[in-house]
Amino acid sequence: MKLQFEPIQPSSDSSFTLLHHTDPAAIDVRWHYHPEYELVYLPRGRGRRHIGRHLSRYAGGELVFIGPDLPHLSFSYGRQTDFEQIVVQLRPDFLGADFLQRPELRAVQQLFARARQGLTFGAAVRRQVGPQLAQMLTQPPFERLLTLLQVLHTLAATPDATSLHADAGRGQAPRQESERLSRVYGYLQEHFRQPVEVAALAELTHLTVPAFCRYFKRMTGLTLTDFVQEYRVNHACLLLLEDRPITEVSFASGFNNLSHFNKTFRKLTGLSPSAYRQQQAALAE
Repeated sequence: MKLQFEPIQPSSDSSFTLLHHTDPAAIDVRWHYHPEYELVYLPRGRGRRHIGRHLSRYAGGELVFIGPDLPHLSFSYGRQTDFEQIVVQLRPDFLGADFLQRPELRAVQQLFARARQGLTFGAAVRRQVGPQLAQMLTQPPFERLLTLLQVLHTLAATPDATSLHADAGRGQAPRQESERLSRVYGYLQEHFRQPVEVAALAELTHLTVPAFCRYFKRMTGLTLTDFVQEYRVNHACLLLLEDRPITEVSFASGFNNLSHFNKTFRKLTGLSPSAYRQQQAALAE
């Protein structure tokens, strides 16, 4: 999937963009980036969370804050029905160049800094913030702005936030590097079920094999082997929700040995495949 730039333009009566989607088919599903911060709220459902190098599942709804130029997949990906999404897109200077420098907003400034690696919030925060975001959809501009400031204050103050480490703890890469890494991700999405050849990826990125290995580790924080294992396990997490036999899940995720699959899955998730399936079923109830 090619990385695409998404141009975002606030409406004439607002300094930020507020979107409400209920039809996943109406959303252009793509791997994209933009210079705006993005707050995404899904009140219910489960799906895939793919932000930067982070790939995982969410269940019971989602609330995530994504930093600028951080590539991410549209949250409508793989959703067919029962879909609702509220999105706020804003620049850090949406209320002026010195907005975040105000002493009253020191915690919000730290929230924006943490969002550069991607943040997801727990169920209690979703229950608190979700109704406020829904309320914004019908508010006039001034009240809508005040509600947004309250939402940002709540998110900045809560300890129930988890970093996704979507950029591997480094500064954002230039867009040229993001494009190159996007080609690598695209190749892995197509070929992760088969043995991944380092030479093929080196050729794809116009690097020698040693140079590619150094480049990939620098960009993702992982070796290629570790990344592929993590990708396969995350894909297995998706399949386990479909009630497939575990042996079938193992082979469909690129593991040619069930024992190796079980060992790797437990290493990366802390659970056996069957225990993970039971946990996710309980969360969905």
